[in-house]
Amino acid sequence: MTVNTALLHRVAETSRRAVPFTLDGRPTTALEGDTVLTAILTQRAQLRRNEFSHEPRAGFCLMGACQDCWVTTDSGERLRACSTFITPGMALRTEAADAATFASGGQP
Repeated sequence: MTVNTALLHRVAETSRRAVPFTLDGRPTTALEGDTVLTAILTQRAQLRRNEFSHEPRAGFCLMGACQDCWVTTDSGERLRACSTFITPGMALRTEAADAATFASGGQP
């Protein structure tokens, strides 16, 4: 179960252009220049659940080195949320894949 209380709260730079995207099938918005990680954590308390332990994750190193922030697009592409910028129309999934799917890079 995903908790919907936002982990990050904006205190500055709130006047940037809104960027529409979908998160687990629900329409929402981020701000231009946000990473996928920021876009998700301003909507939720966790980024995803670990595919092995199913524990909640919110990113760790925040520089693309730790493998903790993987999310997928609706088409199955894996993205590092901390180093990928949100784009208009992006469709993201935070539900954890099973370990075999994750290890194969999303390939069946």
